[in-house]
Amino acid sequence: MTTTATRFDGQLLTPGDAGYDTARTVWNAMVDRRPRMIVRAAGVADAVAAVRLARERDLEIGVRCGGHNVAGFAVPDDGLMIDLTPMGGVRIDPARRRARVQGGALLGALDRASQAYGLATTAGNVSHTGVGGLTLGGGMGWLARQYGLACDNVVSYTVVTAEGDVVTASRAENPDLFWGLRGGGGNFGIVTEFEFRLHHTGTRTLVAEFDFRAEDAVPVIEGWRDLNAVAPRQATFTADVHSGPTGPIATVGFVWVGDPAEGRRLLPALRALGRPVASRVTTPSYLELQRRDDSTGGHAYRRYSKAHYLREFPTPAIEAFLLRGGADLSADPYLPSAGLQAHGGAIADVPEADAAFGHRGTMFEFGAGSRWTDPAQDDARMGAARAAGASLEPYASGVYVNSLTADELADGQRGVRRSYPAAKLARLTTLKTAYDPLNIFHLNQNIRPTR
Repeated sequence: MTTTATRFDGQLLTPGDAGYDTARTVWNAMVDRRPRMIVRAAGVADAVAAVRLARERDLEIGVRCGGHNVAGFAVPDDGLMIDLTPMGGVRIDPARRRARVQGGALLGALDRASQAYGLATTAGNVSHTGVGGLTLGGGMGWLARQYGLACDNVVSYTVVTAEGDVVTASRAENPDLFWGLRGGGGNFGIVTEFEFRLHHTGTRTLVAEFDFRAEDAVPVIEGWRDLNAVAPRQATFTADVHSGPTGPIATVGFVWVGDPAEGRRLLPALRALGRPVASRVTTPSYLELQRRDDSTGGHAYRRYSKAHYLREFPTPAIEAFLLRGGADLSADPYLPSAGLQAHGGAIADVPEADAAFGHRGTMFEFGAGSRWTDPAQDDARMGAARAAGASLEPYASGVYVNSLTADELADGQRGVRRSYPAAKLARLTTLKTAYDPLNIFHLNQNIRPTR
């Protein structure tokens, strides 16, 4: 299609065109913005042309991969949305254990292609998440304790800059940009291709979950926490608390990637924590594991969440976790679900100065989130999630940049300052000033250039 000055190999959509409303729909149904143009990029040349067109017309740029960012940064109101989803290809080199992944690919495509050879790299927990957004923020997943975050496994990036140039970033080429892309988000350009390092993981996993009444769960979670401290790297310990039909339920367990027989060795210690009201030990394939949360990750819900990194998890924090910001365990019908996922292992092996990603000393990542469909519940749902987040804030040591909400980013960039230690944020600011001095790419967890 053409504009007065620009031709695209992909599609150019404007309001009223077939496919426009589908293209602007993202994971959080609260996001309902209308871009002036949507460029569905067929290749790198389209991404370059779109950036230059947006600059010529002074339009805000949003970049869509999977569309999972809860703040909906991909969809600029009256701006130009660059939709990378047509660029969803994945190529595997099993001999070199490498994957070349286009910027619009989803995690499921990467997993399916690599698992055909018994290979994988760290990816998130919902298969329709975009590889790009996940990786640029860091990228936590079930393989991270064994092999590091998604960003730790990137060998090189192909990037369209704010000037419309195409550059490569690796340890040998533009190493400053390579450092910043490993956790600095979408601040420095549009990544149109990632090269990942793959690992021989096999295709087998084990998932263990033990349910307890929340009122009985403090000593259980204390024991679970202590077991996590000595767990093998193949195990990622998890816990959550949610409202069940007979009252609040706390679930503790772990996900094991590898031979299930080895993972079963952890079960006696978990069973010794107490008598559960229910338990589940399953052995999904790795692909099944990566898809198991897809049903709760669909695109039809309104969403809000709060998150923290926790370096420690003392008993008062466990009590706050179970209460979820409420006055008691179950009084508020809008209490969010809350969860924990263990860090450590290979994540903490990477020197703090090696990449933009911060807080490698995290013990657990905490998240409290709610999903609903009725707009009349917006204030109550969001207020309950905020209360749950506030109850754990005294124990927090930072936050995952991909978990930041729009209000945290609008609040004097408090959220960005929580995501990066001061020295790291200063270095990121210098890098932003060098690569995007006009802040063309600002619809993100924005690092502002020096003015």
